[in-house]
Amino acid sequence: MTWIDTHCHIDNNKLSTKIHDVINRSTRSGISSLVVPATSKNNFDSIIKVAHEFPQCFFALGFHPLFIGDYEDGDMDILSAYLKKYNPIAVGEIGVDLFTRKDNLIQQENLFVGQLKLAKSFNLPVIIHARSAIDRVLKHLRAVKVCGGIIHAFNGSFQQAEQLISLGFKLGFGGAMTYERATHIKKLAQLLPIESIVLETDAPDMNPVWLDKGTPNEPKELNRIAQFLAELRGVKLDKLAATIRVNSVMALPKLAELYT
Repeated sequence: MTWIDTHCHIDNNKLSTKIHDVINRSTRSGISSLVVPATSKNNFDSIIKVAHEFPQCFFALGFHPLFIGDYEDGDMDILSAYLKKYNPIAVGEIGVDLFTRKDNLIQQENLFVGQLKLAKSFNLPVIIHARSAIDRVLKHLRAVKVCGGIIHAFNGSFQQAEQLISLGFKLGFGGAMTYERATHIKKLAQLLPIESIVLETDAPDMNPVWLDKGTPNEPKELNRIAQFLAELRGVKLDKLAATIRVNSVMALPKLAELYT
């Protein structure tokens, strides 16, 4: 059995100083590939370097809404040039975040829409951050019809999930569902169509319940997260692995290179 971590930030300085060990531990835990999204142009080059050094790593390029302060005029042209030159697996991590701040919503939405249009023009899927902003994200996904992708760390309603699935998206679940108090996320992970789910760690963040808060999360934890999901849904682990792998490749078709 192998697993795909569809969202981790192993270029983060909490992990990058020991990246060889992090990758080796993930491989020993059955993680066949890792998707590493960018957050701003400041780490485009570092994640491309990671992907070139470690063939199990795939990179996405984009501007994260929480890093909008790093965005400058002309950066969309820079992103376009990188997409053309480096052929990433997706445009990401992009989106809207209304949990942290709301005063810059217009700027966040303008940046999000610009990146959706780029993704559409390059026929690339998107990896979307939609914290407390799923309705806003849905509004723009209906207007700019990209070729699907992943909604990272999904925590919306069943109705919102159905709408996103109908637009061709898979929904990411990770360590957040392992907490006893996370009843809504657990219910989503248990009852949504299994064909709509992908797994992620968001390493070094989004620790599962068994990791201390001060301990950086790692992709290797995806193995145990997957076991939690299998028990939650009452399915055999090998069957879950096969389904999740298919889902991940459907969301991010360039992952198919691993299995051809």
